[in-house]
Amino acid sequence: MNAGDFGRSKKGHDKGRLYVVTGISKNGEVLLCDGSIRPLAKPKKKNIIHVQPVIHIDEKYKEMCLQNGRFHDEGIKRAIRIYEKSIKEGD
Repeated sequence: MNAGDFGRSKKGHDKGRLYVVTGISKNGEVLLCDGSIRPLAKPKKKNIIHVQPVIHIDEKYKEMCLQNGRFHDEGIKRAIRIYEKSIKEGD
């Protein structure tokens, strides 16, 4: 997994929740943000084996997360909301 990838939690109280990977720590944990409960200032650290990568995701969602080449909470929140809505509608 790389920064900008989407991943869904497979374990823990947040099971099923969608996040954006914003980094990888030195000990192999991924840093996850959703823009609201887990903003960039307080990312969730999760073992990489407990995160299911979202493989087939349009680049437009990844681009929404960035502003001037940097992640921002509003963009992450918007990208997750629009992506989940498109999944429910079957797009």
